[in-house]
Amino acid sequence: MTRKTPVATRKPAALPAGYAGIHGGIVELLDTARQAAARSVNALMTASYWEIGRRIVEAEQKGRRRAGYGEQLMERLSADLTARFGRGFSPDNLENMRRFFVAYPLEAISETLSRKFDLTELAQVFTLPWSAYVRLLSVKDDHARQFYEAEALRGGWSVRQLDRQIGSQFYERTALSKDKAAMLVKGSMAKPEDAVTPNDAIKDPYVLEFLDLKDEYSESDLEAALIQRLEDFLLELGEGFTFVGRQRRLRIDQTWYRVDLLFFHRKLRCLVIIDLKLGSLNHADVGQMHMYCNYAKEHWAYPDENPPVGLILCADKGHALARYALDGLPNKVMATNYQTVLPDAELLQKELENTRRLLESRGTLSLRDDKP
Repeated sequence: MTRKTPVATRKPAALPAGYAGIHGGIVELLDTARQAAARSVNALMTASYWEIGRRIVEAEQKGRRRAGYGEQLMERLSADLTARFGRGFSPDNLENMRRFFVAYPLEAISETLSRKFDLTELAQVFTLPWSAYVRLLSVKDDHARQFYEAEALRGGWSVRQLDRQIGSQFYERTALSKDKAAMLVKGSMAKPEDAVTPNDAIKDPYVLEFLDLKDEYSESDLEAALIQRLEDFLLELGEGFTFVGRQRRLRIDQTWYRVDLLFFHRKLRCLVIIDLKLGSLNHADVGQMHMYCNYAKEHWAYPDENPPVGLILCADKGHALARYALDGLPNKVMATNYQTVLPDAELLQKELENTRRLLESRGTLSLRDDKP
């Protein structure tokens, strides 16, 4: 038997003097450059979306005598812009652009602009990321929204920090506090989970959509795949669920919303509204679900049906959560009956977490032909 001659282990070459400083300086340079690039793209994107919102509002006003003109305009624009530019122009995002212009009308910013509406000038007006403005638009109270925007600008909040402060009702808590200055100082302190790396900033789904770049997966793709799996899973349970619709639209006041899944439960004889969140649960999500249930009771349910029930599913990575919204039911007896018949929340929670983990491990988001 021939003996193998051991191969000498090559010793790593000694690092040149001062290498750590050179390496650290380059890393800092690239991080700064990537953050600046993300800010620049976000500013131009936000400026573009404000201008798109302005044009949509003007078109709607010209067609105000035609019933349903605004909705037809959104649907057609969405289809044509998506065909031309790819992702980022769903009816929901176009609606965000329209609402963005309404919340920041021309007269509120015209003093800082020339009459040509140059995008570079507009980009200097809206200095927060588009994701932040989308989150701010969810705040209905004008004073609260202005407060959060001012504090985000003053404190340099990341979108995650803004989302956390809105979710924790920081505005209301500050208004009730006897020491408002101390509350503002405390609120400006970021938590570790608020940090956004340059990589996070570059991979913001809105930025990727605006530039028509592909990531390993986008939030919209992940959400679509999770919704598909949840639909299949609930039907597989065989507990009386009948599929009614997906992304069902509803309009409350002047705002359009979509519910992710709508089922009818044959045994309970009620609609089941399911809303999926990719982040963590907050008070606004619960309030929104009750709003959906009230709308469904008035506009979708038949007279002989029981009140609709809501199910909020949060697919926050590593912290999945399923919660039924039963507070709006007429009495505790009915709520208890619903809980007895509906699938266990922990079971749904586990399925949600397993599905997300499986999707990410596979690197694919299509479950239509390959279900776990």
